[in-house]
Amino acid sequence: MKKPIKIIDLFSGPGGLGEGFSSIKDSDGNQVFKLISSIEREPSAHRTLKLRAFFRQFDEAPKEYYDFLKGKLGKTPEEKLYKLEKFSEQVKAAEAEALNLELGKDDEQIYKAISNALGSDNCVLIGGPPCQAYSVAGVARNKSNQKYDPTLDNRNFLYKEYLKVIALFQPLIFVMENVKGMLSAKVNGELIYKSIFKDLENPCNSVDMKPTFHQGHGYKIVSLVTTGKEDIKLQPKDYVINSENYGVPQRRHRVILLGIREDIAENWNNIVLPTKDSMVSIGDILFDLPKLRSGLSKEINTDDNWLASIKDNASYTIKSLNKNNQKLVANKFAEAIEEIELPKDKQGSNFGLKRTSSIKNKYLRDWYYDKNLNGYVCNHETRGHLSKDLQRYLFCSIWAKTGIENAWDRLSPKANEFPEALIPNHKNFKTGKFADRFRVQPENLPATTITCHISKDGHYYIHPDYLQCRSLTVREAARIQTFPDNYFFVGNRTQQYVQVGNAVPPLLSAQIAQLISDFLLHIER
Repeated sequence: MKKPIKIIDLFSGPGGLGEGFSSIKDSDGNQVFKLISSIEREPSAHRTLKLRAFFRQFDEAPKEYYDFLKGKLGKTPEEKLYKLEKFSEQVKAAEAEALNLELGKDDEQIYKAISNALGSDNCVLIGGPPCQAYSVAGVARNKSNQKYDPTLDNRNFLYKEYLKVIALFQPLIFVMENVKGMLSAKVNGELIYKSIFKDLENPCNSVDMKPTFHQGHGYKIVSLVTTGKEDIKLQPKDYVINSENYGVPQRRHRVILLGIREDIAENWNNIVLPTKDSMVSIGDILFDLPKLRSGLSKEINTDDNWLASIKDNASYTIKSLNKNNQKLVANKFAEAIEEIELPKDKQGSNFGLKRTSSIKNKYLRDWYYDKNLNGYVCNHETRGHLSKDLQRYLFCSIWAKTGIENAWDRLSPKANEFPEALIPNHKNFKTGKFADRFRVQPENLPATTITCHISKDGHYYIHPDYLQCRSLTVREAARIQTFPDNYFFVGNRTQQYVQVGNAVPPLLSAQIAQLISDFLLHIER
């Protein structure tokens, strides 16, 4: 058996990239890649990383791990699971792999840990430097701040920390993920991606560092979706991966750069990710989960109050819809009010709920399900909503259902299509600035991008099932991000949402990892 290829994961978040690489096996069923160091500064994401590192210490996770996911072994892994004497070695190994450290601040510790774990072996480097300064929201905030100076925003230059690790440890290949905004962001009037590409091609020169033991190499940056023929120069858009084309039930568009060390780069031969024949919708991957009601915020949160809030306010909404000449939606709304009842599992739970059915697609079932879970799911608990927002969520989800039945071009209503009864108390609501303030995720399409904003409110992430009348749970967001059901997110619910929103979809990562595995195994033969 060949030794697994060692993986260093920087800016790991909850571990989406690493999960994809860890899932790859060779023809004999052996692990192709082994994570040796995952670096994450945010404490709750680090706790999730550590739990997943613990899970990977076993060929098959023990019964106690599944007992924890079912709610039988405390509310956190630290409470009981890690304290079991029989797992002391695995806990110690997980602590050595998942490090709660910050690049640019704890570099000496980080480099030492990587060096000890790596030895003289080759490796692959993965990770995505934080991208808030390049994101659409970040750019908008910065433009409105007259005092903002991009040259003083260290988030614009966190990729330099990534470069230092490349320079020191000379990975065979690196995978760097970032938002599309990286391709248009400017510092001092210059597009920053040009300097990023230049630096990545010559990491030792750009950070003035020498490798720990390897020869210093340059790197060739390639696209995973477009072949780089010599007579056609790749454009920035050629480095953007649209996740929905690769079996991810989400329209997540991200820059993913693949760097190949120059001594093996000539063997790459224009390999690209194969696209899927059809897209996966969120209906394909959500409707086996237990149906839940939302909570109620700013009023007494009881089952009866939730049901009464929806039904008592409905007549005013229906009257307003009819007045707005939205008779199809009004009729469907009236039917829904007759149908809505309290779900058996109420608001759900962080632990111990059971699936109510099964995903139909075998490939997706095999990816999400773990037979040792026996149908249990975790992190599936709703948050509270204002009773007025419940009417808005119901309107949006019914709009989508009506739109699907009548083949409408657009399945989520704009602000100017809201009936008078549901217009929020924002004087600018209908100006266009808040056109998508409330957005349903139609069941027949991939979701829009799951971002960490999902932690703030659920308005952009309304569940397609109008009978549940709520926003997505952490588990539903994790399903859309393609995390397996045995992946537990540690921390409070807000922290869990942030972790899921910041992650790379593991199913996409697995396809990239498979491409890299095939390439590295080929050049070794």
